[in-house]
Amino acid sequence: MEDSDIIELYWQRDQSAIAETSEKYGGFLWNIAWNVLRSHGDAEECVNDTYLRTWNAIPPARPSAFRAWLGRITRNLSLDRWKQSRAEKRGGDGMEVLLGELDQCVPAPHGTEQALEDREIAGLISAFLRTLPQELRIMFLRRYWYGEDLADIAVKLGCGQGKVKSSLFRTRKALRAYLEKEGVSL
Repeated sequence: MEDSDIIELYWQRDQSAIAETSEKYGGFLWNIAWNVLRSHGDAEECVNDTYLRTWNAIPPARPSAFRAWLGRITRNLSLDRWKQSRAEKRGGDGMEVLLGELDQCVPAPHGTEQALEDREIAGLISAFLRTLPQELRIMFLRRYWYGEDLADIAVKLGCGQGKVKSSLFRTRKALRAYLEKEGVSL
């Protein structure tokens, strides 16, 4: 079923919209949640929460890029759950590794008074990513947006894991230089 047809089902408040969304994007959403949380139960719950948020948001929303829109909801829900879980147990996991890799090229998060500055930094990162060749941009987004393992990225791109690792290292280094050139203090 096409995305526009699924969205129309939501507009009509037809509950089959959730089943159609699950059939088309359930695996994609589960992978996003799993890559952040590394827990089957938590990943499943975040995906179900995504369906609920989607049901509550459409209408009035009519997303033009439905897959990306769903992915963003799942990612945000998963990150919120990860932060909550981390606050409860203060343990280390896969997400710590991902965030640690970006420590040297992205400034630390600020309080709410810095929200505008954070948006500007996000805009700069987006502008930087648009300057990259497609393969590097895909590697970066798969690793740091979707939280995929290096081995999975290598398989999907048909290259070696070493290439992915070294490319990401160079991309992080270039991002740091770009942000410093733009006046962002790291």
